[in-house]
Amino acid sequence: MKAEEVRTKTLDELEGQLGDLKKEQFNLRFQKATGQLENVARVRQVRRDIARVKTIAAQKRDAKK
Repeated sequence: MKAEEVRTKTLDELEGQLGDLKKEQFNLRFQKATGQLENVARVRQVRRDIARVKTIAAQKRDAKK
């Protein structure tokens, strides 16, 4: 996911996407613990996507003030 894609979304969409990413992160951690994780790079991608969404959501909240 690119920052440009995230910036086009509304604050509500970002919060929904953040929830989805956190669920995916949990599932990936669970798969890793049970030895079923195939794409270990996805863990890093999801973690960075979460940070990206949080950063842009904070910027949008600050811009509203």
